[in-house]
Amino acid sequence: MEREIGGSAALPTELEPPAAAATVFGDRLDIARRYCAALATAGVERGLIGPREVPRLWDRHILNCAVVAELMPEGATVVDIGSGAGLPGIPLAIARPDLRITLVEPLLRRTVFLSEFIEAAGLDITVVRGRAEQSGVMKEAGGADIVTSRAVAPLAKLAQWSLPLLRDHGHMLALKGVSAAEELERDGESLAQAGAGKFEVLECGVGVLETPTVVIRAERLPRAERAPRRRAEKEGSRRGGRSEGGVLRRGVERRRAGGK
Repeated sequence: MEREIGGSAALPTELEPPAAAATVFGDRLDIARRYCAALATAGVERGLIGPREVPRLWDRHILNCAVVAELMPEGATVVDIGSGAGLPGIPLAIARPDLRITLVEPLLRRTVFLSEFIEAAGLDITVVRGRAEQSGVMKEAGGADIVTSRAVAPLAKLAQWSLPLLRDHGHMLALKGVSAAEELERDGESLAQAGAGKFEVLECGVGVLETPTVVIRAERLPRAERAPRRRAEKEGSRRGGRSEGGVLRRGVERRRAGGK
């Protein structure tokens, strides 16, 4: 019998939230605690989270995702593709209730977990079962301001899935690790060919988290602003795959939870 999720905020001592959690979640910290408890119990039992990840749920998963809200304007529509156990979508929704978030996930057991927690926690999140590239998903979730992803696929493939779900000038935010700049150098040409531009490598949670979250941001360009395909390929080859304007790495000043 599967464990009911989302109803209790009880946590073992080793899973109590670190000080940074109060800074990130504010008066919604209790909801974040309930999410941590759900991941540590039902999430492990249902195969959504590996047992070895439990001791680092806060730092490596929940807070790592929530601080990306720094990059999101007030009231933005956000689509999280390949959401899995709800990362980064659920931490973002807890930290920023003004965001309008849709979780896209193809596996039934995961969408069941997501729907159960969302209902129990009283969160305003939509869950869509399917793959980002499917027409039904694009119809239901397309035109977003922001598309997020975490540990889903290499950057070139993410662009193919993320960009069609964005409005013109919307942003793709791919949560990556320390090799983000190298991945962008490698796949920058593919992003340009897919219709993206203004690539950046950003760090979120600087001064809040011990290890900031690294994010690759790319903007969906309107067709009129995209370089012709042959020219983009030629320029990409000449630059050795370097993205438009090169790779920019910078920290981002943290925005208060709630977008204020």
